[in-house]
Amino acid sequence: MTERAPVGLYAEYRKGLKSPAVEELFDLVVYRPVAFLFVKLIRGTRVTPNQLTFLSLIFGVLGGMSLAVGTPAALDAAGVFIILYNVVDCSDGQLARMNGTGTHLGRILDGVADYVVSLACYLGIGIGFAGASDNPPLMWCLTAAAGISNAVQSGLLDYYRNRYLDASGIRANVLGEEQQGFREEFAALRVVKGRHFERFLIGTYLLYSGVQLRLTGGKGRPAKRLSGAEAEEIRSGRVLMHCWTYLGPTTQWTLLIVCAFAGRLDIYLWGIAVAGNVLAVVMMIAQRLFGAHPAVQEW
Repeated sequence: MTERAPVGLYAEYRKGLKSPAVEELFDLVVYRPVAFLFVKLIRGTRVTPNQLTFLSLIFGVLGGMSLAVGTPAALDAAGVFIILYNVVDCSDGQLARMNGTGTHLGRILDGVADYVVSLACYLGIGIGFAGASDNPPLMWCLTAAAGISNAVQSGLLDYYRNRYLDASGIRANVLGEEQQGFREEFAALRVVKGRHFERFLIGTYLLYSGVQLRLTGGKGRPAKRLSGAEAEEIRSGRVLMHCWTYLGPTTQWTLLIVCAFAGRLDIYLWGIAVAGNVLAVVMMIAQRLFGAHPAVQEW
């Protein structure tokens, strides 16, 4: 008889995804599947999601340090470290969901780790590539432009991903819903002695998400059921949503990995600073022209 276990594993893996339409391609086909198998191996051990977050941070910083060395061997090592960072970065959330141990603080720590790794890698590129180039001022400016573009493009993906999920009617306003949970955890921490760092992180996130809500007009509206025609129009926006995912951090990291192995970090920088921004502009125009349903246009 044919072994059916892989079907069960695949179903369990798919269950942990937000929606294929909002997932990045390289996450779906590479990093998340490998992370899922890794989590299945360590589930039941004493490893915690926060420990995995710290481990991913170590791999990412090592990748940045290798980029700073800049030799061919170091660039190969950087590519390997960034691959490991991506896999482990995917695994902490998966382990938390499997064990039911996810916390708001854990999500913030995961976000902080991502910011630190991004900073380490761009500093590494600046030191190892821009600083050693024939025109350091120009290459440092290009590195800075790519770093800023990286953050803006990832932010655009987050915004349109959340608006797509809001407009689908599947769940309540993402930011408004999350803010309530963070407020409750922040209130609980205020009556506990110590825990100052945790209160600082959650308080900072509340300020950040509050600004996002004001900028996007989010009021924490409840999820709504759409009519058949409205639902079809939302589904028609999946192509736009998929195109937005190519501006995401995983796609950017994968480009960096390939360019590091090839010893062509210049291609990575120009790709993010020029091609990525051109795609972002094209997508914003396409959003206005082809987002049939008003809710889709406002993602």
